[in-house]
Amino acid sequence: MKQYNRVMAGAQSVHADLCFREGFIGVDYGIDVDLTGHLPEYWRDFNKEFIPVFLANNPSKSKVAAGLGCSMTWTVSKGLKEGDVVITPDGNGRYRAGEITGPYTYSSGKPLFHRRPVRWYTNSFARTDMNDALQNSSGSIGTCCDITKYADELERLIGRQAVPTLVSTDETVEDPSVFALEKHLEDFLVANWSSTELGANYDIYEEDGELVGQQYPSDTGPIDILAISKDKKELLVVELKKGRASDYVVGQVQRYMGYAYDIAEDGQTVRGAIIAFKDDLRIRQALKVTQGIDFYLYEVNFKLFKQDT
Repeated sequence: MKQYNRVMAGAQSVHADLCFREGFIGVDYGIDVDLTGHLPEYWRDFNKEFIPVFLANNPSKSKVAAGLGCSMTWTVSKGLKEGDVVITPDGNGRYRAGEITGPYTYSSGKPLFHRRPVRWYTNSFARTDMNDALQNSSGSIGTCCDITKYADELERLIGRQAVPTLVSTDETVEDPSVFALEKHLEDFLVANWSSTELGANYDIYEEDGELVGQQYPSDTGPIDILAISKDKKELLVVELKKGRASDYVVGQVQRYMGYAYDIAEDGQTVRGAIIAFKDDLRIRQALKVTQGIDFYLYEVNFKLFKQDT
């Protein structure tokens, strides 16, 4: 299946013109060695080998930062397949799309030295041309983010087909309307984190002043929110139910927590939290025999206040 990824061309798209002009996309996270022969099929194996390399080259960085940098490096160098589509912002409010056309190459001494060749399409499109959901997803922190679920919308923007009625193809989603609502609420939760109960004890994970804890990549999918306690002793994995089956979301959080243990610093613990729109007996029953996961309900209040004229 063809994948679609938003890939940044350096911080703030600083190398976008170079990528478009020379026909490639790439990354450089301080792992300045030729990765030929060191790109396994699973990125967790890559991280196991190269997180120590990253930390040796960047001793002030955390394991969370190392995990992010290594996973992004593997995604561009190996995870993207020939024929996959990349969407890259130009730094001026527009995006170019292109197709991966070949394998990994190492360009020592050059910007974004871990590279893949790309055949860039001629036309571009504005961020404002995207629907709200795609704008939110394409604005995710990090070099890469998987936006395959917006393939039809992206093909329309690229100019190759009309967009059909939006439906969810995720078989774990029981209620597509709640799924759509809670994607917006994820962004609202992040924006208003300090006003929530969780915000009193945890901060969304940041690295060098950049928010990296929203849609943090793991080996089983992106974590909605990765937070850290204010005393730095605990990582918190937060997942919105997003209309999914209850047994699925509990298992999903457990898998994410397992990954979080791998990137936790020595002595750090890991906790999980599930946030849902309505009470869920099946989640409560499952959590009775599950350690370290809390269950929260959210509510939306909407009020009108008439103003004097």
